[in-house]
Amino acid sequence: MTKAPKDEGNDLQTKNSELTEAETIAVADLRERKRSRVRAPDIKLDFDEDTRRLTVGHKGKDPTSACALAMHELGTTDCRFFEGVMDQIATLGQQDSSVSETASNFVMSVVAGVKPQDEIEAMLAIQMGAIHQATMMLARRLNHVKTLPQQDSAERALNKLARTFTSQVETLKRYRSKADQTVRVERVEVNEGGQAIVGNVQNRGRGE
Repeated sequence: MTKAPKDEGNDLQTKNSELTEAETIAVADLRERKRSRVRAPDIKLDFDEDTRRLTVGHKGKDPTSACALAMHELGTTDCRFFEGVMDQIATLGQQDSSVSETASNFVMSVVAGVKPQDEIEAMLAIQMGAIHQATMMLARRLNHVKTLPQQDSAERALNKLARTFTSQVETLKRYRSKADQTVRVERVEVNEGGQAIVGNVQNRGRGE
C-alpha cells in the first residue's frame, strides 16, 4: 500500500541534501500548505456481524472537536445530516463483514478538496469520491479480463462511470454558479435627441 510522507518532526528534511533546489522548494511548499489547511478527520471503524461502531478520530483532538472539523469540511451545521452521511461514508468500503477505513477516508479527502459550502455540494462531493473508486475498480477489472464478453461488459460499465463523474463535475459547477446573473445587451443606439434604443434594431429603407 502506498503511504504518503509524514510531516512530523524533520521527516521531510532528513534527505534534503539529496534534493535539488526545485525539489526542496516543493517539499517546503507542501509542508506550508499542509499546515494552513484543515485536515479531513480520520474515520475509525469497529465492525462485527451484529454491531458497527463509528467514531470520528483526529490526532490531538477530542471527539467533539473532531466532529466539528468534519462538519466544517462537509459544509453543514446539521447534526442529522452529519450523522447520516458519515454512516454512508463508513460503509463505502464494506465487503461482506469487513470495512475499509482507507476507502472511507479517501472520500473524506475528496470532500475536503471540493470544500462544499452546503449539504448539496457535500453530497455531490461524496458521490464523486464513490464514483471515482468504482471507476478505478472497473479499470482494474478491465486489465484482467480473460474473455471478450467480460471485456465488453467492463468497458461499458467503465464508460458509464467515467461519464457520470464528468456529469457530476459539471453539475457542481452549475450549482455553484446558480446565483450568477448575466445581463446581455444586444445593441444600444442613441438617436439624435438623446433617446436610447435597447434591443434588436432593424434598419429599414430610406422611404420608411
